[in-house]
Amino acid sequence: MKKIALFVGLILLLLAGVLLYRANTVFSDKQYQVTEPLTPQLLDEAKVVERFSQAIQIPTISYDDRSHFDHQAFSDFHHYLANSFPLVTQHTEQTRIADYSVVYHLVGQNTELKPALFMGHMDVVPIEEASLADWQQQAFSGAVEDGVIWGRGTIDDKVSVVALMEAMELYLAQGQQPQRSIYFAFGHDEEAGGEGAKAIAHYFAAQNIQFEFILDEGGVVTDGIVPGAAQPVALVGVAEKGFVNFHLSVRSEGGHSSQPPEHTAAGIIAQAIVEIENHPFAAKLDFFAMMFDKIGYAMPLSSRLPLANLWMFSPVVENVLLAKPSSAAGTRTTTAVTMLQGSNKSNVLPTVASAVVNFRILPGDTVASIRQHLVNVINNPQVQIESQLANEASVISPTNALGFKLIESTIRRLDDSVLVSPYLVLGATDSRHFQALSNNIYRFMMVSLNPTTLKQFHGVNEQIKVKDYLQAIQFYYAMVKQTAEA
Repeated sequence: MKKIALFVGLILLLLAGVLLYRANTVFSDKQYQVTEPLTPQLLDEAKVVERFSQAIQIPTISYDDRSHFDHQAFSDFHHYLANSFPLVTQHTEQTRIADYSVVYHLVGQNTELKPALFMGHMDVVPIEEASLADWQQQAFSGAVEDGVIWGRGTIDDKVSVVALMEAMELYLAQGQQPQRSIYFAFGHDEEAGGEGAKAIAHYFAAQNIQFEFILDEGGVVTDGIVPGAAQPVALVGVAEKGFVNFHLSVRSEGGHSSQPPEHTAAGIIAQAIVEIENHPFAAKLDFFAMMFDKIGYAMPLSSRLPLANLWMFSPVVENVLLAKPSSAAGTRTTTAVTMLQGSNKSNVLPTVASAVVNFRILPGDTVASIRQHLVNVINNPQVQIESQLANEASVISPTNALGFKLIESTIRRLDDSVLVSPYLVLGATDSRHFQALSNNIYRFMMVSLNPTTLKQFHGVNEQIKVKDYLQAIQFYYAMVKQTAEA
């Protein structure tokens, strides 16, 4: 008996040793090693901030109801760009697309080099009437107070548009001659479906333009958001989820509720919904593994040990990630029942009952595979299944290509306390329309968010620190300059 206990003890000791050894050796420092920090450009901070404040004051709102579109606001924003950035206006070719979206082209001298595309969107989401009293500064005031710029668009996404224009203006003021062509593409309705960006993509495709890389909004610099990370982590989106709505419907004869069938149309729909929610998509750790391959070395032992030993702890890691909606969304195609409809009176049997289920598609799944999943789990031919508003998940862009390496090195050379990691963007960006134009699409903006400010995204009291906005200009300037110089 003692020999058995000793043997078991030795096995457990050996196992513990293997687990600890892997925890301390699997993850290595793969961050870009800074040997030459970037020298910040001299900026007239007062004028830079004033120009950004003016941009925020123009209410370029996108509404789902297109009849509310404010043509004058978008015209005013175009005039603002032309007047505020005269060198960009003078030295680039500008093309207006879909009325209010715009493309800027700085022509490079070396036509052998593929151009690069930087994206942003000029529109913002509306302000809820009920939330007006909760804003500490008026939503379109562009107020600057105590080192903070306030207003809708300060982080989504006028920060990208205006910081890019500032960067290009500065680059041109220095009299530099680009080797590689640089394009800016600013959509006007990203928050309402991105028809402007889609038209821009068609415009580029018609000219057979392929890009070395594309940079759009998406990831940010996170502080206190990535669990276990003591340092800020810049999340660079290398892919984004797709989306699809599936409309489920059941037809029946209807009639009076006093003589119901065994299962009404509403009951059959309800059962279908129960089956759908009881059969979620399987979790996959691919994107978390990709992230921790880059930042795992900087995580505490409590995180490194299970992540370095997924052969043993993958069920535990999956359960931890699935316990929170925020992390669960990064592991699988999500299922959300959002709309239900039956009859319009309590004593009337519905002739048609319906539901809408929204799926956010993980790369690897498809609209077709989700439909087959629904057919299998509902297992009832009475339920009609129809897809609506479908957009497939993006492909995964490489982290060893020029675009990612340039983004990573620029972030690190500006601040080497920031770790850089690839990331799956959970929402949709305008870049989804550009899949055919480049194999290297990345989603990142130089904005720092913590758990509190993250809630301001599409929320109340949207704001950005002046120092963060200035850092965004430095980032885009370095990206434009290095890209243009090839």
